[in-house]
Amino acid sequence: MRHLAIIGSGPAGYYTAEAAQKAFGDDVHIDIIDRLPVPYGLIRFGVAPDHQSIKNVSRRYEKVALTDNVRFVGNVSVGDDISIAELQELYDAVILATGAPNDRTLEIPGSELDGVIGSAAFVGWYNGHPDFTELNPPLDGKNVVVVGNGNVALDVARILAKTETEFAGSDIVGHALEALKASNVEKITLLGRRGPHQIAMTPKELGELGKLTRACPRINPDDMPDEGDDAMLEPGMRKSVTHLRAYAAIPEEYRADKSVEIDFDFFAMPVEIQGDGKVEAVVVEETELDTDMRSNGTGNRTTIPCDMLISCIGYRTPPIEGVPYEHGRGRFASDEGRIMPGLYCVGWARRGPTGTIGTNRPDGYAIADMIAEDIGNGAGKQGREGLDALLKSRGTDLVTFRDWKNIEQAEIGRARDGAPREKFVDVEDMIKARGVM
Repeated sequence: MRHLAIIGSGPAGYYTAEAAQKAFGDDVHIDIIDRLPVPYGLIRFGVAPDHQSIKNVSRRYEKVALTDNVRFVGNVSVGDDISIAELQELYDAVILATGAPNDRTLEIPGSELDGVIGSAAFVGWYNGHPDFTELNPPLDGKNVVVVGNGNVALDVARILAKTETEFAGSDIVGHALEALKASNVEKITLLGRRGPHQIAMTPKELGELGKLTRACPRINPDDMPDEGDDAMLEPGMRKSVTHLRAYAAIPEEYRADKSVEIDFDFFAMPVEIQGDGKVEAVVVEETELDTDMRSNGTGNRTTIPCDMLISCIGYRTPPIEGVPYEHGRGRFASDEGRIMPGLYCVGWARRGPTGTIGTNRPDGYAIADMIAEDIGNGAGKQGREGLDALLKSRGTDLVTFRDWKNIEQAEIGRARDGAPREKFVDVEDMIKARGVM
């Protein structure tokens, strides 16, 4: 029997479990270990609450989780409750599928001021991540600056701009919905170092900005490249740029009835955040692109008012003691996922924060092939029996998938009208809810 431990229960973790099942059949036991009592990682805490169709991929992971040779082991913190070295003693292969939950820091003067928030924290706040329940973002001001030109920046802007009615059918958590209902935000500025042809925004997400009840996008037509240049873009990007061109052409009279403006500020990079204890303004430098499409400052600077700044410039995988790490890239050091025989990384922990949810599937299958090459038929290790004995000796209260299903039913039962669930945002409440059935 082969014994595998996967650290992290998000898409990369479950796709790897699925691949290992197909590679080894019944001759494998897989434990999926997570720090939190609830599974699915990015699906639960990263995907926007108004994108429920994307969250449906969790049904595929549940199918894997309900098989006899896969087990969810929640409420177990690797590094605190058990070490990587101990797991390596117990399992033939340990796979790090921890994702990239930490924000890349915005390293400019003033980034330490109150009101400067990373996207992982802000998204975690409105998605009910226990680490960010007490964030309390300052929504009493009129001006928000969002740094970044990717889909996360779009999610943040859209969530800030929506009315209560537009959250119908979403699973945004109650504390965030109440705070957003009382929001005074009138202008959301999206800062991008480069131009419309260099965005990392997909057509669906961009198109949603044109359908908001009280908000309207604004783009300076002078920032748009010659329309003929769009022919050189790949089809998806061309569709995205078509949305930008439509927004640039919106007449002023249409904006009169919109109380929130979403301003795309291209060729602009923040160089300083100003304020007395909290953010009050952002100094922005105009950029230009060189022949390699890299942005360079021109020296022309302006100051824009800002009551909250949300930085959406990427994520990093947190280091784990004893595991080689690439600090410059914010990911584990590996040879295509093999850190060493018996220790692997997959998904964002391997690649860095790139690709879609689906990108993790071929990644997981490649790692499963690598594991098969390295471990053969297994080395007669203890696997889950050894893990259970060790955790019991340390008083660790592990949460199973059956427990999670009870937690899920409790969340469904406490949902507001029209919502699919009301998430528990406190770990203790999650653990209490596992006994409801």
